[in-house]
Amino acid sequence: MSHLLEPLTIGALTLRNRLVLPPMATSKARPDGSISDELLAYYDEESRGGALGLAITEHCFISEQGRNRIGQPSVADDAMLEGLTALAGVFHANGVPAVVQINHAGAASVEPDKPLVGPSNVATPLGSGRTPRALTPEEVADIPRQFAAAARRVKDAGFDGVEIHSAHGYLLNQFLSPLTNQRTDQYGGVLENRIRLHLETIYAVRDEVGSDFLLLLRLGARDYLEGGTVIDDSIQAALRFEEAGVDVLDITGGLTGYVRPDTDEPGYFSELSALIKAAVSVPVILTGGVTEPDQAESLLARDAADLIGVGRAMLRDSAWALNAVRAEQ
Repeated sequence: MSHLLEPLTIGALTLRNRLVLPPMATSKARPDGSISDELLAYYDEESRGGALGLAITEHCFISEQGRNRIGQPSVADDAMLEGLTALAGVFHANGVPAVVQINHAGAASVEPDKPLVGPSNVATPLGSGRTPRALTPEEVADIPRQFAAAARRVKDAGFDGVEIHSAHGYLLNQFLSPLTNQRTDQYGGVLENRIRLHLETIYAVRDEVGSDFLLLLRLGARDYLEGGTVIDDSIQAALRFEEAGVDVLDITGGLTGYVRPDTDEPGYFSELSALIKAAVSVPVILTGGVTEPDQAESLLARDAADLIGVGRAMLRDSAWALNAVRAEQ
C-alpha cells in the first residue's frame, strides 16, 4: 500500500488516508458570517466521493474584533450554530471527517474602516498596512475565552475537531513573531512569553471541548524575514503545544503567508515540517505546492509529514482527491 493510502488514527478518530483539504478562504459566507447555500455547495463539491482523509474549513472569526474580511464565516455567536451544523452535515454525508479553523485576525484585518488591534503598534506585512492599537492586558486575557467559546460552538455543531490558527500573519502568529510582538509585559520578549497566549488558548479550548475532541494548531513556523520567527523557536513552541494538549500540528509559513518567498517546489515548507515532525510525537500536516499524487507520496515517504494538504490543485479540480486515490490503488 502506498503511504498516501495508509489510514491514520488520532485519538478516537481514524482517517482513511493521508490527504487533507486545507483551509482556503472563499469569501462565500453571508455578510454577517453565517453559512450560505453557496458555501455549503462549495464544500459539498470539494468533499464529494469521500476520498479525503480530513477536511479543514477556511478560517472562521471568533469575534467581530477578530474578523478578517466580509464574506468570512463566523463562529462568534450561537446564532451561527444552525449553519455550522448544516456544514458539518455536508462533510459527514460525504463520509469525510472535518474540523473548523478558528481565528482572530488581529492587525491582519483588511476591512478598510475597521479599528485594528494587535500585540503592539506594528503593522503586519500581509495586512492593510495600517498600524494597529496594542491590545490591553485585559483584552489579551479575554482572547482564550473567545477561542474556547468558538470551539464549543464547533463541537456543538457536530464537527470532529477544531484548528487554532497561528500562522499567515494573524493574531496568534503576531504574538509569536518578534517582528510584530514588541510588548514588554508577560506576553512579549522571550519565546516563553510570546507563546503564553497560545498556551492559555490551548488550555482554554481543551477545557471547553474535552479530551476526546480533535485539537489542531496551525503554526507559522518561520517568517522568512530578518529578525522574525526562526525554526528553532518553532520546534520549542511545538513541543510546548503538544504538551498542552494539541493533537495535530499543521505546519506552514508565518508573516509572509502560505507561500514561501524563495521557492515554489512541491512541499516548499517541508524543511520546517520535517524538523518539527522529528521533534514531536503528534502527527504533522504539510501543505504547499503539491499538485500531483506522487509528490505527496514522496513527501510522506521521506518523513516530511504525516498528512499532506493539497489546496490549489483541489480548488481547480474538485475530483483531484478521488482521482489521486484511484491512481494509488
